[in-house]
Amino acid sequence: MAFRKAVKGTLIGGGAVATAFGLSQFFEYRKNQAQLAYVEAQGELKVPFNDALPTREEQLSTLRNTEEFDVLVVGGGATGSGCALDAVTRNLKTALVERSDFSSGTSSRSTKLIHGGVRYLQKAIMKLDYEQYMMVKEALHERANLLNIAPHLSAPLPIMLPVYKWWQLPYYWAGIKMYDLVAGSQCLKSSYVLSKSKALELFPMLKKDKLVGAIVYYDGQHNDSRMNLAIALTAARHGAAIANYTEVVHLLKKPDPKTGQVKVCGAHCRDIITGQEFDVRAKCVINATGPFTDSLRKMDNQKTPNICQPSAGVHIVIPGYYSPDNMGLLDPATSDGRVIFFLPWEKMTIAGTTDTPTVVTAHPIPLEDDINFILSEVRHYLSPDVEVRRGDVLAAWSGIRPLVTDPNSKDTQSICRNHVVNISDSGLITIAGGKWTTYRSMAEETLDAAIKAHNLSAGPSRTVGLMLDGGKDWTPTLYIRLVQDYGLENEVAQHLAATYGGRAFEVAKMAQVTGKRWPIVGKRLVSEFPYIESEVQYAVKEYACTAIDVIARRTRLGFLNVQAADEALPLIVEIMGKELQWTEQKKKVFTDCVFGFVCLQEELEGAKKFLHLEMGYKARSEQLSKTTEISLTAQEIARYKKRFYKFDKESKGFITTVDVQQVLEKLSIQIDENALHEILNEVDLNKNGQVELDEFLQLMSAVQRGQISDSRLAILMKTVEEGLDLRRPVSVDRSGGGV
Repeated sequence: MAFRKAVKGTLIGGGAVATAFGLSQFFEYRKNQAQLAYVEAQGELKVPFNDALPTREEQLSTLRNTEEFDVLVVGGGATGSGCALDAVTRNLKTALVERSDFSSGTSSRSTKLIHGGVRYLQKAIMKLDYEQYMMVKEALHERANLLNIAPHLSAPLPIMLPVYKWWQLPYYWAGIKMYDLVAGSQCLKSSYVLSKSKALELFPMLKKDKLVGAIVYYDGQHNDSRMNLAIALTAARHGAAIANYTEVVHLLKKPDPKTGQVKVCGAHCRDIITGQEFDVRAKCVINATGPFTDSLRKMDNQKTPNICQPSAGVHIVIPGYYSPDNMGLLDPATSDGRVIFFLPWEKMTIAGTTDTPTVVTAHPIPLEDDINFILSEVRHYLSPDVEVRRGDVLAAWSGIRPLVTDPNSKDTQSICRNHVVNISDSGLITIAGGKWTTYRSMAEETLDAAIKAHNLSAGPSRTVGLMLDGGKDWTPTLYIRLVQDYGLENEVAQHLAATYGGRAFEVAKMAQVTGKRWPIVGKRLVSEFPYIESEVQYAVKEYACTAIDVIARRTRLGFLNVQAADEALPLIVEIMGKELQWTEQKKKVFTDCVFGFVCLQEELEGAKKFLHLEMGYKARSEQLSKTTEISLTAQEIARYKKRFYKFDKESKGFITTVDVQQVLEKLSIQIDENALHEILNEVDLNKNGQVELDEFLQLMSAVQRGQISDSRLAILMKTVEEGLDLRRPVSVDRSGGGV
C-alpha cells in the first residue's frame, strides 16, 4: 500500500513536468526531422575506399605529398576523429595525425556509456541552470544518433537505481521521468518503477535489507575504442588521410599576405615508426588532443595559459557473475558524493568511476586506493551473500578526463561544464572538454568555427545519420550467417558481428581452419574469450602497429582480463610479426623520442609492461607483496606447510619449476615448462626464480582474505596434494583469477 501511495503521489509532479516540457520537445522534434531530411536530400556520399582501406604507408605518402590540405586535425580520439569525419564529408581535403594509436587515451578508458547525464539534469533542475539543461538535451540527441549510426557497437541498456528510503522513491521517479521527457521523441524506452520483489528478481545480487523498490531507466552502452576506430576508419574511407604513430614536432607558421599577422599553416610531423620527418601544410589546424590540449596550444604561443584541469577516473572489471547479463546499477550518492556505475560489459562487470585531480600523462596508472574505494562502494549495494573480493579484480585502468576552463570567460578559473571551442590569434582552432557522447556535435561546432575563421568553402555538416564503418550492413541476425557460411562457433560469430558489423565477413574469410569437427574455422587466442587469430591479421589492416594496439583497442582483451591478455601476447606478437614482416632479430620500436631496432622479445616485454602498469597487474603484485603479515591460524599454517613440503622434498625452504615437475611426473602429468614458469612467477615476489615458504604462506593468507582469488599455483598445489593420494588427473587451466 505504501509503495502504491508513493508512486501515486508522484503523478501530479509528473504531469506538471510533462506540461512544461511538451511544447519545447515538439519544436525540437521538428528541428531534428528537418536536419535528417537535409541529410537524406543530399543523397549518398561518395566513399572512395569502401572496399579496401589505404595502407598506413599510402596514408603517410598522401600526407607528405599533398601540397595543402583544407583541414589538419591533431588528435585521434573520439573528438579528433569526429572532426576529421565532419570535415571530409563536407568535401574538405582532410588530414589527421595521432602520436600514439587511435583511441589510445581517454576515449578507450570511459565508463562505456552513451548517456545524457542523469546527475547533470539533477543539477540543472536544482540550480535552475539552463546551460546544464541544454547540455543534457544535446547529449540525449547525440545518444540517439550514435545508437542509430553504429548499431553493431552500441545498444540500449536498462540501469537500475535501487531505493532504500520511501521519500526517495517519488524524488528519484520525478527526476528520471524528467530525463525521459527531455529526451522527448528520442527516449530509448520509458523508465518504470519496480517493487522490492521485482527488483530482486531482476537483480538478485542486490542488498535486500531496507530495500523499498527500484527505478529502471535506459541509456546507451558501447565498445568505446572500437567506436572511436569506426569513426576514424569511416573518415579514411571517405578520403581523409589519417595516420597513427605520427606526432607533431612543431607548428608551421607564415605571415598573412593581407594583414601581415603570423598564422598557423600546418605542422612539422614525425613518423614515430620510421623516424622520418615531413611537413603537412593546411589552411586550418584543429587541436583535438584531449588532456594534451595545452601542449599544442603552447606550441602556438608559449605564453598561453593552461586551460586543462585533468581529472583521473579509475574503473575496474570483475567477473560477470557480479551483475545480471542485461541490467546495470547506479549508485547516485557514494560515501563521498560521487556517482558509481555497476554495469555488465562484454560478459564481465565494469564498475567506476572515481574523480581525482591528476597530472597529464600518456600512461595513467590505476591506484590501489581507487580500486578499493570502488570495491567498498559496490559492497554497500550487494547482498552480504556476495563476497566482493579484491582478488576478483580482473583488470583496472585509469583515464584522464580533460576538464577545461573557458579562456573566453571572465572567470577563467571556473570549470566549464560543457566543451570549449577557442580560436587563437594565429588561427589555431582548439576543441576541448565535453563528453564522449557529444563528440559529433562538438566536431560540427568546431568545423563551423573553422570554416568561418578561415573562409573555407564548405556546406553544413552531414554527419547526422551517417552510418559508421560496419554499421550499414549489420543486422541482429548477421551472426547466424557467419555460423552457417563459415563454420564459426556461435559465441565467436556473435562477437565478430558485434565488433565489426558488416565487415565481420572479411575477418571470417581470414580465419584459420581448426582441424576439428567443430568449429571448422576460428582458432581462439585464449580459450575463455571469443577473440580469434584472424582478428590480429585484420587489426593490421585497421592500422594496428603494436601488440598493445591489438590487446587494448582492436580487441578488448587487456581491458577484460590482464592474465588472459598476458597469455595471448606471444601468439599475437608472432602473428603480427608475419603480417608486418618483422624478423626474429630486429623490428621497429615505438618510443616517445627514440627510434631504433630491437628484437621481438622487446615488443613482447613492452606489451607486458603496459598490462603491468596501466591495466592493473602492478596493483596485483603490490597487493601480494604488501601482505607481509600472515594471518593464518597455527592449524592452517601446519596444513599449508605440509602441502608445501610435498613439493620441497629436500626441505630447502623453496620450490622451483623442477620441484613441481618432479611431483607432476609421479602423476603422469606434463605441463609446458614456460606455462609452469609463469604460474610460479605470479607468486615469486622477489623474482629470484623460486617460491619460498613465506611467499607461499603469504599467498594462502591473501587467498583466505579474498585479496587474491583463483591463484593458479594455489589450485595446482592443492589438486596435486589430493591427486597424490587419489591418483586422479590434475587440472591446471587458468580459472580467471584476478589482479
